[in-house]
Amino acid sequence: MVVCGDDGLAHRLAAELRGVYGEQVTLVVPAAERTVRPPVVGRARAASAALLDRVVNAAAGRTGGSEPVGGERLVEAAEATEAVLADAGVERAAALALVYDDDETNIRAALTARRLNPRLRLVLRLYNRRLGQHIEELLDQAAALAAGDDSGGGFDASTTVLSDADTAAPALVASAVAGTSKVVQTDGLLLRAVERVPGQGGGAGLATLALLSGTGNGVGGGAGADGGVAGEQGPELLPDAVAVRDAVGRGTVVLEQVSYAGPSLPAGRGGVVPPFASLFSRRLRWSLAGLVGCVAALAVALSVVTGEHPLFATYETLLDLFAINDPALGAPIGRQILQLLAGLVGLLLLPVLLAAVLEALGTFRSASALRKPPRGLGGHVVLLGLGKIGTRVLTRLRELDIPVVCVEAGPEARGLATARRLRVPVVLGDVTQEGVLEAAKIHRAHALLAVTSSDTTNLEAALYARSVRPDLRVVLRLYDDDFATAVYRTLRAAHPRASTRSRSVSHLAAPAFAGAMMGRQILGAIPVERRVLLFAALEVGGHPQLEGRTVGEAFRAGAWRVLALDTAPSGSGSSEPAVEGAYEEAAVASGLVWDLPDTYVLKAADRVVLAATRRGLAELLGRRGERERAGA
Repeated sequence: MVVCGDDGLAHRLAAELRGVYGEQVTLVVPAAERTVRPPVVGRARAASAALLDRVVNAAAGRTGGSEPVGGERLVEAAEATEAVLADAGVERAAALALVYDDDETNIRAALTARRLNPRLRLVLRLYNRRLGQHIEELLDQAAALAAGDDSGGGFDASTTVLSDADTAAPALVASAVAGTSKVVQTDGLLLRAVERVPGQGGGAGLATLALLSGTGNGVGGGAGADGGVAGEQGPELLPDAVAVRDAVGRGTVVLEQVSYAGPSLPAGRGGVVPPFASLFSRRLRWSLAGLVGCVAALAVALSVVTGEHPLFATYETLLDLFAINDPALGAPIGRQILQLLAGLVGLLLLPVLLAAVLEALGTFRSASALRKPPRGLGGHVVLLGLGKIGTRVLTRLRELDIPVVCVEAGPEARGLATARRLRVPVVLGDVTQEGVLEAAKIHRAHALLAVTSSDTTNLEAALYARSVRPDLRVVLRLYDDDFATAVYRTLRAAHPRASTRSRSVSHLAAPAFAGAMMGRQILGAIPVERRVLLFAALEVGGHPQLEGRTVGEAFRAGAWRVLALDTAPSGSGSSEPAVEGAYEEAAVASGLVWDLPDTYVLKAADRVVLAATRRGLAELLGRRGERERAGA
């Protein structure tokens, strides 16, 4: 595996490939003296280089140098040029990850790598999703043409385009909404692992993922000292029904869908035409209502005084109102008084109509401008930062119909156009200045998401928000792991009743990039005490452990379990009718069928979502990769 990058994601990805999958990795990064980076990246680079040196030296039986041994080495280069890629061994590599922060750099290197090795599996980091789709199609087409000319065939030269922002956004959103980042995103759904103590209700969830230790902590306990105390009976991942039934006094970890219990925005948000209530102010609406009431009263009075039909009396009242009726000369005194009153109401109506027109025009003009937080807003999420990560988080929050107020210091931030399109209130100002968070209604907010590119700004905003509201849920984006650990422990000790989370985007995104390099789509990973469950989506065809077997036969306790079947239209188009015939009452959500019956037979054309341990997933898919490499 070859990993090329210029920030912390490259080092985390290399560590993920080595530690989780046991792959040999060549890491291509800029020289420390050539690139100016935040301190955390320099420390990550030094730690990664030191780890590679230890591996290399141990294998070579020497004490210095970093020459390549067994394919594991560190290459320092400012850019991934053709010479650098050739030196990194791209021509012999199984996969290449290009995770530079610049899209153009990744695209240029991908085109070069595809020319050097058409059989190479490519993973690109691109922020522009539309451009990424075109590049993916282009590179796959080039690989297909090369495969047609290659007599050997049978290799996986797929191209996968990922965005660290898109990959990390669901976990950041779940941290703000549900207080946990142990989530999996699949087909538009956000799923989370929930720990349940013995005797706790709440249903069985979508699936039972694990049995906890007798006295150990559950989901996420592996981070820090909290996960170090475990009972005599360790956690049991992916237990069968018998084990779950016989587990007396042990907690469970179940899979549930993430939901938001706070207030949502009213219907009609984000439309091209604003709702009627937003066109006019409350005072103007009351004024119009009062004038309409006066007209109705005058019409009723005229009908009573003259004995005319109510419709005709209303017609005459409107004529008097617009001053186009003949004077009531010689008419009864009551009729004359009503005509004068109608003229007076008409005079009052003119400025009200003018104000209504001006307010409506102003509303339409301001529809393309940034909105201000409305009065009385509460239970919302305050999103600090509308950069690359903040924009994706904002989009995900609005997809879940969660009210958001954004705070951005730069008037030219890339996320302002998205906020304007989604009609999300924005407060422009430096969050370190007094009054900015108050303008975002932080005292009535549900959570604060600080995702700017500055650790100190995120920390300062979190500390100030906690001073305003000590029980506020806070999620921080921090680059430095040591700094993040110290901040988390301090805030947790200072505010034990409040939820505090510190997250690194590269840490959240690395598993998805590593899974794509292995030739499969890793949806996410959920830690259970000191072990990890992986979630993957894959085709049944080519896997004898799944193909032709029923769901019950394919399940292997402690290794893997089929959770759902994707019924989205595919090339074969045969999955959905078969599922409906076999199990008509299955829970279908966003194209996925959950709670499949054990008697359903998995076909080669089926695409399934499964949970697996690291060893189980390696056993399920590793042999296939070894055969392909041996054949190559």
